[in-house]
Amino acid sequence: MIEAFKTSPLLLLFIVSAVGYWIGRIPIKGVKLGVSAVLFVGLAFGALDPQLQVPEIIIVLGLSMFVYTVGLSSGPSFFSSFRSQGLRNFGFVISMLTLSALITVGVYLLFGFDAATAAGLLSGSTTNTASLAGLLDMIHLSQPKALQEQMSNAAVIGYSLSYPMGVIGVMFAIGFMRKALKIDFRKEEQQLNDDSFPISRNIGSRTIEIKKEEMVGKTVREVFLYFQKRLVFGRMSRGDNEFLSTMDNTFQLGDRIVIVGSKEILEKATKLLGVVHEKDLSYDRTVFDVCRIFVSKPSIAGEKIASLNLSERFTAIITRVQRGDMDLIANGETVLELGDRVLAVTRRKDMEKLRAFFGNSYEALNHINLLSFGSGMALGLLLGMVSFELPGGMSFKLGFAGGPLIVALVLGALRRTGPIVWTLPFGANLVLRQLGLILLLAGIGIRSGHTFIETIMAGGAGTLFLAGAIIATTTAILVLWMGYKWLKIPFALLTGMVATQPAILEYALEQSENKLPTLGYTLMLPVVLITKILFVQILFAVLS
Repeated sequence: MIEAFKTSPLLLLFIVSAVGYWIGRIPIKGVKLGVSAVLFVGLAFGALDPQLQVPEIIIVLGLSMFVYTVGLSSGPSFFSSFRSQGLRNFGFVISMLTLSALITVGVYLLFGFDAATAAGLLSGSTTNTASLAGLLDMIHLSQPKALQEQMSNAAVIGYSLSYPMGVIGVMFAIGFMRKALKIDFRKEEQQLNDDSFPISRNIGSRTIEIKKEEMVGKTVREVFLYFQKRLVFGRMSRGDNEFLSTMDNTFQLGDRIVIVGSKEILEKATKLLGVVHEKDLSYDRTVFDVCRIFVSKPSIAGEKIASLNLSERFTAIITRVQRGDMDLIANGETVLELGDRVLAVTRRKDMEKLRAFFGNSYEALNHINLLSFGSGMALGLLLGMVSFELPGGMSFKLGFAGGPLIVALVLGALRRTGPIVWTLPFGANLVLRQLGLILLLAGIGIRSGHTFIETIMAGGAGTLFLAGAIIATTTAILVLWMGYKWLKIPFALLTGMVATQPAILEYALEQSENKLPTLGYTLMLPVVLITKILFVQILFAVLS
């Protein structure tokens, strides 16, 4: 069988992917490794024979596709959060990496490592391949020729043995701190369900009868702003007249109105406005009807709901937007994406026209716009090839991860440029992301497996393992504790911030079951990629 794997790297790749994905679905004490198990299965297969390899282009393709699709989906949230918390997040990254460097100095002194091994340990425990490349380049430029090969090998060994600990150690830290801090992810969702963190899952509706006299004469806009745009108003009934509410409608005693929001907001709104009416207006389909419509027209993608002028075109209201498995509250500022399903309230006679307006084609959503996807990836790869010079003779490149990520964040925030829609339908984005991640993890595991086992058999690997575990686990535990207790950063967001590798991000997503770790990951990654490269080179220069 090994001969078959040598002959066909693609066969090996798909066997590793399949077995790893299957193992990742098996719960171990209530915890699933998810797709990250592909990495460990790859290490096991790679250890069988040094000739078991996959082409490097597979790893590069997987890495670039993964970070590009993550950046596209997280661009809007990244920039809105960075504008409000950018200085804090930058300081947090510097503190996190300084802590890792100081712990590395500690193990360097404790175990008597050389400078190259210590710098390799820092690079591997933070799972940053680009920093290893920068370190090897620095060794080549700054050290005598007789020492270059020895130091380079030491750096690679330190990296290869600490890399798995950089993944496992941080996963352990996330699980451990979740229990130690008694984190309730569902409670965090309720507290953070707003425009900056759109993660709500419990959106509902009810019909309210206005009973509070103090609400008479108040406009819908006043109540809408009172609840910080987290409450949506649907159809309204006054006497025998039924109509769609507008922001300028005023309340009168006896009015009935449909409100949409999270369970907690609905309870508060009910107490403010009156009582729940026994007859739900949503069930009356004589004049107005409710329908779910796919957003499949490229001309709609990237547009705010307010800019569509639906009330003038169709007498319609969008009350919520389903994106993936999540229902989001809709308001005028909500930007629609390809693949969204909007819940619309409209007159029965306008329903077909409204469907045609949004597209409502499930088949169209399964097509990938190769012009925008290919152009965006190409721009990212070109940016990654640019060399940035720093004082002191140091230089760095963003590489296959940093370049595509930064371009994707910008394009995701722009959403569209003229006729070109940069974002992908939700389903297409998810498929490409999963495919990229599996290619990346399987490739890295297979290529590193034999070096990994060789170093263990040569002796002395236990010390390097321990050092990598100390650096990765201690840093992650301290960062999670300080970020949660001192800076009051949501724990789910923190798990993404410490997720230095896609496998860790996948584990964090499995744990939290919401998209906050992805936001934390994209908030940190552009800054982390650059600063890690610098920190590893500075550490080597100081210790040598």
